[in-house]
Amino acid sequence: MNLKHLLVKKNKIWLWTAVDHFKAGILGWVLGDHSAETFRPLWALVSTWNSYFYVTDGWPVYPCFIPEGDQIVSKTYMTRVEGENTRLRHYLARLHRKTLCYSKSEEMLRHSVKLLLHYLKFWDVPIP
Repeated sequence: MNLKHLLVKKNKIWLWTAVDHFKAGILGWVLGDHSAETFRPLWALVSTWNSYFYVTDGWPVYPCFIPEGDQIVSKTYMTRVEGENTRLRHYLARLHRKTLCYSKSEEMLRHSVKLLLHYLKFWDVPIP
């Protein structure tokens, strides 16, 4: 299981994602600040999957949740999550590293990410 966070412009909202190294797609995500409180709901989901180890980018919050010996800090094994981050940036201009398009509302960013991930998984746009 790979865990990573991605900075979203100006108001410092972080998109934390969880992916399986061997499968395409984002399995879990959460938006918020860079704190343990933001990571907690994502960890609540990820920890139920009983993975043998977790590959991370080394952010200091992870050892508060991941049992000692189960965390691998490695850029080499982060290729899947980096690929998913690249795909998110490709489809959502508001996630580009340098852009004039950014989210003024965390709620709209949340809906945009949720809609995009649904589309990428099912190739369908849900219509209410």
